[in-house]
Amino acid sequence: MIPFLIIATLLSLLAAAVMAIYSRDPAHSVLSYMGFGLGSTVLYLLFSAPDVALTEAVIGAGVGALVFVVALLQTQNKEQP
Repeated sequence: MIPFLIIATLLSLLAAAVMAIYSRDPAHSVLSYMGFGLGSTVLYLLFSAPDVALTEAVIGAGVGALVFVVALLQTQNKEQP
């Protein structure tokens, strides 16, 4: 069961990375980046590294994504009159 979860998580990470890179909409790129961070967290948990998973969840998927969302909101407010 665990190898199937690892393969499924790796495929979802690959899909999220491709979507984040090739998406034309910045909001979709940020959401894909957040999904990549959460997928990484799950992968670290599957590899029995809870300390790394917690760090990735807090910094990678949490704070990093929050910075991107705030920047995205600031740029959208500047474009509208």
